[in-house]
Amino acid sequence: MAHVVKFDRTGGPEVLELRETETGEPGPGELRIRVDAIGLNRAEVMFREGAYFYPPRCPSGLGYEAAGVVEAVGDGVTGFAVGDHVSVLPAFLQTEYGTYGDHILIPAAATVHRPPDLAPEKAAAVWMAYLTAYGALVEDGHLRPGDHVLITAASGSVGLAAIQTARRIGAVPVATTRTPDKKERLLAAGAAHVIVTDEEDLPGRVKEITDGRGVRTAFDPVAGPGVETLADAIGPGGHLIVYGALDTRPTPLPRATEFPALSTRTYAVFEITSDPGRLARGVAFVDAGLATGSVTPTLDRTFELKDIADAHRYMEGNSQVGKIVVTVPH
Repeated sequence: MAHVVKFDRTGGPEVLELRETETGEPGPGELRIRVDAIGLNRAEVMFREGAYFYPPRCPSGLGYEAAGVVEAVGDGVTGFAVGDHVSVLPAFLQTEYGTYGDHILIPAAATVHRPPDLAPEKAAAVWMAYLTAYGALVEDGHLRPGDHVLITAASGSVGLAAIQTARRIGAVPVATTRTPDKKERLLAAGAAHVIVTDEEDLPGRVKEITDGRGVRTAFDPVAGPGVETLADAIGPGGHLIVYGALDTRPTPLPRATEFPALSTRTYAVFEITSDPGRLARGVAFVDAGLATGSVTPTLDRTFELKDIADAHRYMEGNSQVGKIVVTVPH
């Protein structure tokens, strides 16, 4: 029997329950994985709350990332064998599969091999963050060596991955944080500059950093009215990429009469994970970083699976720098 996290209604962390269930055998195209660690994402909090871009079907599981070992291989699956060390990618809907459990069924297409010497806690902290940063900053090819990139809410796992990704391609990462508490940690993580938005004028500080040019790209998970401030920090011909909705208020389109010409777009990691060719390129980029040490996920805190509600509460507190990981003792 497996232990899997489920919820019967949307709401706060208290709706999450660890239940005993029968996992069963993998179907065609599936793997059964013994989970050792689970990476938490803001998307799962929003899904649990009913605020995600698709609703849960209760009773629902949840979770996009995990690291573990293959226990069984379904029909038609090639390239995987029992005993393989693997990581799970965010390449499915949480209404179809989930990773919050000690034994799970997952599509083989959403699974990659991981180095056996990479600890499961680290392996569970890689793929959502680094594929998100890869797709936005590398795959489109508009960010060039020497360009400045503004990374907002930079202390999250995606923000930290974006800092490392910008460094890998020779760009200059400019991080933001609301309060000074995280400034030194962001500088230590590789940010060339950190702007404390509760204390500093963001567009003005960006103009100082860039000698008046503005950044080439702003990479933002917040959305809401604040995008107008970001737009004022972007140079002519630059890019505003919004990849989240932490601010649930309407997000205005920056007006051409008030800002230099810029491109705005929304972005989600599923642009990468739903396209086999783009996903293969993203996996190759991240794997190369893991091999050289330029991809080094930052872990903030770990919880055990039985404490999953506390892990969600901690994420909602917004005090973390890096990834929150849930470990699964066996």
